[in-house]
Parts: sequence; C-alpha cells; structure tokens
Amino acid sequence: MHELSIVASLFEIMEEKAQEKGSKRIIYVKLQVGKLSGVVPEFLISAFDMYKKDTIAHDAELEIEDVPLTIQCKTCKKTMILDDFVFICVDCGSRDLKTLTGKELFLEKMELEL
Repeated sequence: MHELSIVASLFEIMEEKAQEKGSKRIIYVKLQVGKLSGVVPEFLISAFDMYKKDTIAHDAELEIEDVPLTIQCKTCKKTMILDDFVFICVDCGSRDLKTLTGKELFLEKMELEL
C-alpha cells in the first residue's frame, strides 16, 4: 500500500506550510487524484485517517477530487473522457492519443486555523 508513503510525504509538506504561516492546526485538505495516478482513493483516505492522529491535522477533513481520464486523438483531434482504460479513439479508431488529464496527484487546497 504505497498510499501510506504518499500520505507521509503529504504530511511533511502540509506541516511545513502550516509552520511557515504560523498555524498550529490544519482543518481541511483537498487533493486531486487522477484515474491514472496509481492511487486508490479509499486507501488514501484510510492512510490519511490513520496518519493524522497526534498531528496538527488530527481533526482535518480530507476531500478527494477525482480527475477523469481525458484524452485527445492526435489523428482526428477529438477530445473525450474515458471510463475504462481502452486507449482507442471512439470516432476514428486511432491509437495515437495524447493524455490531457488523469495523471494528477497533488495538494489543491489546505485550510489552516491561525
């Protein structure tokens, strides 16, 4: 479960940013997680809940925004959202595709109590 190591790194970043702002408490965290990020949101939530105990984020709410897999066909230029991982253009059948979204894994927002 690599989500635990991701959460450990996330907490390092969050605690550093909170310290820079002079905050002693993190109350809200929002992450963007793409379908191709390799992260299972449910495992990420569990890891976050386990890790936050006895930290400055002990009461923090975690929100995860799922980022869909969006591709663009390089042949016909059609942009589409894929629900599965079949990388074929639904219009022209080309496999020459560009991934536009879906690889994201980043901290979008963090609210602090000052």
